[in-house]
Amino acid sequence: MKIRVRFFAMCRDLVQRDVLEMELPEPATGDDFWNRIVVQFPQLAPYQQLSRLAVNLEYVPNSIQIEDGDEISIIPPVSGG
Repeated sequence: MKIRVRFFAMCRDLVQRDVLEMELPEPATGDDFWNRIVVQFPQLAPYQQLSRLAVNLEYVPNSIQIEDGDEISIIPPVSGG
């Protein structure tokens, strides 16, 4: 299946892109997505436990079933005031 991945904040800086189109085998969960994305971008591995996933603009648990055409956003922790 084809999905679209959006990167934000420090994750965007690490991968040096805003958006990525990628393929995942079916069926796939958020955990499967993380396993695949950290192989492609090992620099994201430290953020795997700290970041949230959003699928189609909604925060989701990593157990979510990903569907063909979904847009996944990696939302790293942010600070500020």
